[in-house]
Amino acid sequence: MTTWHWVRHGPTHERALVGWRDVPADLSDGATLARLDAALPRPALLVSSDLVRASATADRLAAGRDRLDPAPDIREFDFGDWDGLHFAQVAERDPVLSRRYWETPGDVAAPGGESWNAAAARVAAFVDAVNVAHPEAHVIAVAHFGVILTQVQRAAASSAEAALAHRIDPLSVTRLVHADGCWRVDAINQVP
Repeated sequence: MTTWHWVRHGPTHERALVGWRDVPADLSDGATLARLDAALPRPALLVSSDLVRASATADRLAAGRDRLDPAPDIREFDFGDWDGLHFAQVAERDPVLSRRYWETPGDVAAPGGESWNAAAARVAAFVDAVNVAHPEAHVIAVAHFGVILTQVQRAAASSAEAALAHRIDPLSVTRLVHADGCWRVDAINQVP
């Protein structure tokens, strides 16, 4: 049994889409970070996206845990030309495409970016490899809103639309368990 403790990175305070753009997290809330650290298992493997908002958050959780190299495969969705734009700007620029992107996630991609299905496949391949390499581990994965939701979709065997209905707050934990080839959802968006 491999237990995944998906942690969303600290808040960025951005008011625009943030995909592969490398913006820092606000990690000034030491009390919340301490509660998060205490709520997560030891021993555990710790991995993060290679984007600074996730890797810096993981740095704060590293004590007493085996750290894996930062993983580009668990980066946030690539929003392509929309990265850095506010939702209203995206809707004005690409009204039909942006509506399809959010209302029917699947194969619709942002210009120069990736679709839900492409991102989900990228993340799933990484998760599958870790499950094979560490079949009895607790894995703490510090990642991003979209990445975590792709794995909620997978574990719940739900639609992308159903997964998108979940809230994933900064510094929250979503726990998913893989055992005997099956997934189950233990908790979504637990805030310490």
